[in-house]
Amino acid sequence: MADTIAELFVDRAADDNPALRTGDASWSWREVVAESAARASLLTAIGNGAPLHVGVLLENVAEYVFVLGGAALSGSVVVGINPTRRGDELARDIRHTDCRLVLTDSTQAPLLDGLDLGGAEIASVAELAWVKRVAEHAGAAIPPAVPCPDDLFLLMFTSGSTGAPKAVRMTQGRAARTSAASAVAFTSDDVLYCAMPLFHGNALLANLFPAAVKGASVVLRPRFSASAFLPDVREHGCTYFNYVGRALSYILAQPESPDDADNTLKWGLGSEASPRDVEEFRRRFRCYVVEGYGSSEGAVVIQPFPGMPPEALGRPKEGQDVGVHDPATGAECPRAIFDEHRRLLNAAKATGEIVGRDVLSSFEGYYANPEADAERSRNGWYWSGDLGYRDEEGTFYFAGRSADWLRVDGENFAAAPVERILGRFPGVAAAVVYAVPDPRTADQVMAALELDDGTAFDPAAFAAFLVEQPDMGTKWAPRFLRIVETMPLTATRKIDRKPLRAERWTTTDPVWWRPTPADPYRMLDGTDIDALRHAFEAAGRAGMLA
Repeated sequence: MADTIAELFVDRAADDNPALRTGDASWSWREVVAESAARASLLTAIGNGAPLHVGVLLENVAEYVFVLGGAALSGSVVVGINPTRRGDELARDIRHTDCRLVLTDSTQAPLLDGLDLGGAEIASVAELAWVKRVAEHAGAAIPPAVPCPDDLFLLMFTSGSTGAPKAVRMTQGRAARTSAASAVAFTSDDVLYCAMPLFHGNALLANLFPAAVKGASVVLRPRFSASAFLPDVREHGCTYFNYVGRALSYILAQPESPDDADNTLKWGLGSEASPRDVEEFRRRFRCYVVEGYGSSEGAVVIQPFPGMPPEALGRPKEGQDVGVHDPATGAECPRAIFDEHRRLLNAAKATGEIVGRDVLSSFEGYYANPEADAERSRNGWYWSGDLGYRDEEGTFYFAGRSADWLRVDGENFAAAPVERILGRFPGVAAAVVYAVPDPRTADQVMAALELDDGTAFDPAAFAAFLVEQPDMGTKWAPRFLRIVETMPLTATRKIDRKPLRAERWTTTDPVWWRPTPADPYRMLDGTDIDALRHAFEAAGRAGMLA
């Protein structure tokens, strides 16, 4: 097994198996390594022999792959730039990670106009100047000395859905080990479909690099397209795909056809799809879909297993000691108790933060962010920032991010168990639960609902449904309901809660509310919003609405 990504590319230097297809162009692994060696020589020259931090602001194009390979071979560091970031936040990401070079193209370059990038050079990879610079290094040999496993290779930003994005450090060794583990199920005959963005670990560690481990082929799409998914799979004979967030739901929203199962897919791997979407995808496309749990930080790994409950994450990787702890006290939470219908009965007590108690050495930290490092490594444990609970058999369940705690009338609870209940209501395609301020103290519950096409929201039926749910906590029922056409998403198609929290009930979307828990739901209007504002002012909490 290769100890570094650099060694992984060296191992493919004489491999003529198809490696990369994008649009009408294709490259063998031998050709990909040759292109990477040219970039390695160029990056070494730009950095004067020192490790160069290269920001990459590109869609999924071949040049991105060649730069990744070149950085691996030369000891440079690739900083994946999230194109959904804008203005000062985008500039901050580039400056914070000490980028000396930012590679982009004509579609993304305008995002950088007028920004203070700390002196970083901007190069457009499609323009003649960059093409000539690469050509000057064509035919370059693979560097005689490749980086070591502990050398920094990638800086990947967290999604930022719960705060400012942090740049996660990934060394050559961690990338190689993770990719080798992901590649176990592949052979050189497999064709891996990659439409998730290359600035995210899911695309790199669950697709591109595992393909390199086995010498398999990668079909690279510039960006995800639900309508192009099945045609692409059929055209290229894809056997596998990776996904994050709501990708499955968008594919399933395409018109169903009797021949959907006529495809070459064997399986897919991803995270954060709903159990309903996973089951429906398996039925419709005859493709086995596996949900996994991991993070950019890579410390705690929870793996699915055959026969586990559909809403479960799985069990920790063999050898890892993982628990669920109260983040305030550090005490371990009791195991989850379910009724005969698999409804959680003790959510308030069982829910806590997922903690790796012997995995801290696997956490490589954040770049230039000691405060975030300290927060993650409290008391010598790795605190994941994810909420969860586990049953008596040691199976784990996801309950949201640490920012998804709500406190209503003195009771703390997590968003995910409430979301699972709301998702049972007929016609709900997606449900997101989040806290909004209460005029007097703590929080009120607000939910955003995305409905199936052609479904009208029935507030009376919804209120009756809530009363009928035996596992609905007494404080959990939403005070406010926002009906959205589509949920806001991050660049990796995870639901983005930040704009929902920020907008609260001041939105153009329809919002239903109950002035008191005993009232029926009714449409929120301008008079109600004024009354809410006055209530906050009277309680001295007007600042909560800022």
